[in-house]
Amino acid sequence: MARKQNNHSASKVKVMMLGGLNEIGKNLAVIEYEEDMIIIDCGLAFPDEDMLGVDLVIPDYTYLEKNADRIRGILLTHGHEDHIGGLPYLLKTLDVPVYGTRLTLGILENKLAEHRLLGERELVTVEAGTMLRLGVFKCEFIRANHSIADACMIAIRTPEGTILHTGDFKLDVSPIGGEMMDLTRIGEYGREGILLLMCESTNVDHPGFTPSERKVGFSLDHIFMTNTDKRIIIATFSSNVHRVQQIINSSAKFGRKVAVTGRSMLNVVGAAVRLGYMDVPQGVLIDIADIGRYPQEQITIVTTGSQGEPMSALYRMAFADHSQVELTPKDLVVLSSHAIPGNEKLVGKIINEMYKKGVNVYHDEAVVHVSGHACQEELKLIHALTKPKFFMPIHGEYHHLMQHKELAEYMGMDPANIFICDIGQVLELDRDSCKKNGTVPSGRMLVDGYGVGDVGNIVLRDRRHLAQDGLIVVVATVDTDEATIISGPDIISRGFVYVRESEELMDEVREIVRKVLNDTLTSGATEWNQMKTSVKDALSKYLYNKTKRKPMILPVIMNV
Repeated sequence: MARKQNNHSASKVKVMMLGGLNEIGKNLAVIEYEEDMIIIDCGLAFPDEDMLGVDLVIPDYTYLEKNADRIRGILLTHGHEDHIGGLPYLLKTLDVPVYGTRLTLGILENKLAEHRLLGERELVTVEAGTMLRLGVFKCEFIRANHSIADACMIAIRTPEGTILHTGDFKLDVSPIGGEMMDLTRIGEYGREGILLLMCESTNVDHPGFTPSERKVGFSLDHIFMTNTDKRIIIATFSSNVHRVQQIINSSAKFGRKVAVTGRSMLNVVGAAVRLGYMDVPQGVLIDIADIGRYPQEQITIVTTGSQGEPMSALYRMAFADHSQVELTPKDLVVLSSHAIPGNEKLVGKIINEMYKKGVNVYHDEAVVHVSGHACQEELKLIHALTKPKFFMPIHGEYHHLMQHKELAEYMGMDPANIFICDIGQVLELDRDSCKKNGTVPSGRMLVDGYGVGDVGNIVLRDRRHLAQDGLIVVVATVDTDEATIISGPDIISRGFVYVRESEELMDEVREIVRKVLNDTLTSGATEWNQMKTSVKDALSKYLYNKTKRKPMILPVIMNV
C-alpha cells in the first residue's frame, strides 16, 4: 500500500477517540507515535429513533483505512457489542492482528464467521499479564472485573510515558468467576508514573460502589424458592456470562432444566461453555425444542430481549410469535437487566403485552440486576492509585465526561490537565505537556442490511420525510413536438391520504398537474427538470394550503 501523508509531529504521542465520546457505544481509541499506531476496541451503537430502517451504527473508519500500513494491532478490552461489534466491518478492509482474551476472541469468532472472515484474519489469544511489543509500544493486559468474564485494562508504554486505558470495569471483591481486579498491578504503574489516564465514565453519576454480581444470585434463589409452581423465563444480556451461570446454578439447585433461546445468547453461552467459562452440571442444559418433555414448573428459559428489541426472543414470546415458547399465566418472566437510556419505551411495550396475557412479570432491577460499571468510589480508587499527570474521561455522554472531570478535580487534579474531547479530536502529548491539536476524519457510518455507509443524512432525511408526510407520484406522458399530453396525469398516493376517501382532492391534484403541463408545453419550456420542478412547486403549494402537510412529490414525465 502506498504511503499516505500523515499529519503527525515527531516525538509526540497522539491519542484520539473515533467513538465513545459524547455518546454511549461504538468505543474506539487510537494511539499513535511517529510511524506506529494501535487501536483499542472497535464497537457499535444502536440507532436512534430517527434513524429509520438503520440496523447498526459503527465508527467512521476513514482515518484508519488511510493509515492501514501504520497499524500494528487491535487490542480488545472485553467482548461486549459496544467494544467489538464493529470489528468485522473494519476487518473487511484492514488485515491486522487482533489481540484479546479467550472469551473475547471466542465471541468475536462467531461474528467473523457470520461475515465470512473466520480464518481470514489473525486472532492472537492473550491473558491478564501478557506483555506485547507492537512497534514502539509495549502493551500489558491487566485483569479487571466487569459484567462479562475476561475483561482487561490495557497499559501502553510509549516513548513519552505510560497510558492506561481502563476499558469498562467495576471493583468486585467476590466475583463469580476468576479473580478480583488486579489493583496491585495498577498501583505499580501508578508508582512508576502514568502520563495519561483514559477512564470510563458510564456510572460517574452514581455514588458509592457498584454491588457485587453475587447479590443477584441471592435474589435468584429467592425467586426460584417462592415460585416453584411456575415456569421461569429470565431475560438478560447475552454477554453476561456470570449472570447466566448464576441462573443455571439456581435452576440446578431447585431441580430445573435450563433452555437457552435467542441467537446471541446461544452464541455466547456456547462459546463460554466450550472455553470453560461456564460450569454446567450434567443434564441441566436442554434444547429449547425439548421443553415440552418436562413439566412446566421444572423449566427455566434464559432468553435475549431484556431491552425490548423487536424480533428478539422475548419480544416474539410476548407477541405470540415464538416457535417454541407460548406465554401463559403459569409463567413468571424476570427482566434481569437495566433499561439502556432510550429503550424504556420498548421495554414498557413488552411488559404491557405480557401483563395482557396474564403473565407474572418481575422487573425490580434493584434486586435482579447490578451494573458492570464503576460508581464514584471505584473511580476515585483508580484515580488515587494511578495519580496521572493528564486525564481524559472516555465512554460517556457529555454530562458523564463533565462529571468525571469534576470528580478528578475533587481528587486533586489540576483542571488544566483534564481534557474533555470529542470524537476525532487529537490529543497530543509528550513527557511534559498535553494539548488538543487538530482533528482527524470521524463520525458515524450507518449499517442497513448488507449496506455499510450507503445510508447517509440525505437518505435519512428522505426516510423521515416519507414517514411524516407520505408520498405522491405523478405519472404523465407528453409529446413535446405536438405540445400535448398523451396520457395521464395519473396520481399515486402512499402514506399521504387514503385515495378512495379523498377522490375530490385527487381530482383537483390532477387538474393542477394538467394545467401546469399544458402551460409549460405551450410556452415551449420542455426541459425535463424545469417541467418536473413546476409540477412539484405547484402541487406542494396547493397540498400545503389544503392539508398543512408536505408529502414527497415525485413527478414521472415521459416523452413519446
